[in-house]
Amino acid sequence: MRFSKETLKMAIERIADRIDPIGAEMNRLDGQLGDGDLGVTLVNGFNNLKGIKDDLPDDLGRAFFAMAKAVTAVSGSSFGTLLATALMAAGKQVKDKEEVEWSEVRALLQAAQEAMIARGGANLGDKTMLDMMDSLISTLSGKQTPEEMLAAAQSAAAQTLKTFRDQPNKIGRARVYAEKSIGLDDPGMMAIARMIDCFD
Repeated sequence: MRFSKETLKMAIERIADRIDPIGAEMNRLDGQLGDGDLGVTLVNGFNNLKGIKDDLPDDLGRAFFAMAKAVTAVSGSSFGTLLATALMAAGKQVKDKEEVEWSEVRALLQAAQEAMIARGGANLGDKTMLDMMDSLISTLSGKQTPEEMLAAAQSAAAQTLKTFRDQPNKIGRARVYAEKSIGLDDPGMMAIARMIDCFD
């Protein structure tokens, strides 16, 4: 099976079904370095996505845009804005297509990352979810099937968290607590890692 609207529906359902405990964890992590609302953003966003998943259009570009609109409708947070930005950027890559090869997922992540950098102002190395995205983009090179992509993504996510854990956050509210952030996982990075884990 190729990457299609059904893939997006499955992804939404799997994450939404586990979003409550993930949200609680993210609120706790975010509360150590920021305003503690990341979990709320994730819970509201994926609950809203679950509500629209059965109405997603077949066109992947329009489906991604609909998902971005659903996230924006319930979140004005920086994470929600960046997530919507990522979804719209991915949508532009698959406009007028109903399915693509799994190998194209890497290009979707690349487009999403570039749009997030342009919108959010963070740089690679700042200890944000952009660094997690960068690791995923790198590790997915040459991967052709969802099974090998998932295994590679899980491994990359774990390694990225380990690599950045003892570095300070350099952007957003967390930069105010730069020294305190050393030894702590970045909430945005962890959110992506937890979402990847939903596909076990």
